[in-house]
Amino acid sequence: MDFINDRFMIDNEVGARLYHDVAKDLPIIDYHCHLDAKDIYENKSVEDITQLWLAGDHYKWRAMRANGIDERFITGDASAEDKFKAWAETVEVAFGNPLYHWTHLELSKYFDCNVNLDSQNWRDVMEHCNRVIKQNDFRPRYLMERSNVEVICTTDAPLDSLEYHRLLKQDETFSIKVLPTFRPDDVFNENAIEFAHFITKLSQLTDVRIETFDHFAEAIGKRIDWFHVNGCRISDHGPVSIDYQASEPEHVNDLFSRKAGGALLTGAEEAQLNSAIFVMLAGHYKARDWAMQIHFGAIRNNNRQMRQQLGINTGFDSINDQSHLASSLNQLLDAMAQANALPKTILYNLNATYNDVVATTIANFQSAEYGVNSPMQFGSGWWFNDTRRGMENQLNSLADQGLLMHFIGMLTDSRSFVSYTRHDYFRRILCNLIGGWVDKGEVPNNQQILTRMIRNICHDNANNYFKF
Repeated sequence: MDFINDRFMIDNEVGARLYHDVAKDLPIIDYHCHLDAKDIYENKSVEDITQLWLAGDHYKWRAMRANGIDERFITGDASAEDKFKAWAETVEVAFGNPLYHWTHLELSKYFDCNVNLDSQNWRDVMEHCNRVIKQNDFRPRYLMERSNVEVICTTDAPLDSLEYHRLLKQDETFSIKVLPTFRPDDVFNENAIEFAHFITKLSQLTDVRIETFDHFAEAIGKRIDWFHVNGCRISDHGPVSIDYQASEPEHVNDLFSRKAGGALLTGAEEAQLNSAIFVMLAGHYKARDWAMQIHFGAIRNNNRQMRQQLGINTGFDSINDQSHLASSLNQLLDAMAQANALPKTILYNLNATYNDVVATTIANFQSAEYGVNSPMQFGSGWWFNDTRRGMENQLNSLADQGLLMHFIGMLTDSRSFVSYTRHDYFRRILCNLIGGWVDKGEVPNNQQILTRMIRNICHDNANNYFKF
């Protein structure tokens, strides 16, 4: 039997039925990814399997380093053939790592290749994949269509022109929605000089003379309006930690003026200003019926020597911890609610130790006012948690503390056009988990309710929640 088969990751009959009859063929709403709209518009084919798999994939790079592979064969100038061989040698020893599963899911789905990649057959697999790439359409749009993608949301800076999103929207030959996501990392930049430079550019782009915090809020509102006109309905934030510090408006204005002038703030002052900015942004989101995503808990670029050599996002990131998370997280959401500025919100937690903290926090702020079920969402297992164990932990915490029926499901969080198999991976794990509950007698084998649950989580909830 092939490794990737009808029962892969599923060990019970109810789970198998839910996967094959309900989940498997549902369209994909990939509401958070790092694909580039320009790449989709230009629609160029990849050169070979090495480019497709290893270019920019820091998940794989980390595993290759752990396997003792020299950096030349990872991010260096080694040939495509030698890099693929090094990856195959790593796959061979990756039992227990989700990369092993993802690799073979992609081989099966996109290359009709059902052999298990290893150090002995790497050349045959490589040559097969390269033939498929040359013979078939491996351009981004085709890969998305073949993956049954309905909507994707990219990740875009506040000053982005969104040119390629607009061009894609005008292209009547391509039906998949490619929507921007407002990712205001520049707004929270701790480097005062870079922050001041951003404020100058923001002022020029919006024609707002930014001298006060209110002027800043006005200019940011204009950029959010620009994103909204271009189809955006989601923001995204990536703080290392959640550190809410309340402050009076006069003090916030002073802090903003100093930082916009290039002055360095203390850690406490930075937290106070960022807290006020967060609440301000949330008010803009709520006014436009957007959802706000918060991905927190990643400590990035920890190897300074390798950062100098390779730059950021090259595979030297870790899970962060923090004290007083529960207090800060509740205070942040409460401050937004007090200001009538709490939008639909999705919290993604990187440190699984805090899963129940997050799950119980969102329960404090659920409301019927948003017109959707569970407007406060515990986001899917993220980054180091998009493993079987990580996904099951997140699903169980949400089920324990909330209503799993209303969960908005999986996303890729990826830069790869063949990573949609992660949705399939999630769907198998979800169906197996719920089917296991039935097997154990923990929930009834009610086909109607179970079918609705799987459809909701895999597609319908996200469709209703974001209103794309």
